[in-house]
Amino acid sequence: MKHTKATDYALHTVAYLIEHSADENISVHVLANQFNVSPTYLSKILTQLSKAGIIGSTSGVKGGYILNRDPQEITFFDVILAIEGNTSFFTCAVHEDKESQCGIRRVMAQTNQLMEDFLRQNKLADTINK
Repeated sequence: MKHTKATDYALHTVAYLIEHSADENISVHVLANQFNVSPTYLSKILTQLSKAGIIGSTSGVKGGYILNRDPQEITFFDVILAIEGNTSFFTCAVHEDKESQCGIRRVMAQTNQLMEDFLRQNKLADTINK
């Protein structure tokens, strides 16, 4: 599982929404200003989070983004999965045709699973200083 800049912005954006959006939409411009990123770039990230069902969006003058799920249910893994997809951070290039025989791949797969389990256990809401 890899983590890109988009994932970093997604995690921080969801954390911000947990902290600031009780029942009120927050515009992409407010969010983009908060993280000093272009609204166009952030919109692409927000679209992925919306497709994953983590946040919802509303058009119009009072439109913006709001959480779609209970903040206590949103894990780090949920957000990372929405942005990066479900890919392992390691692929055995040496033994592509015999991956089951690659001891290095087995260790890295176990490492990936431990990381996924850890990220599934940790909620973004637990990182918020309210």
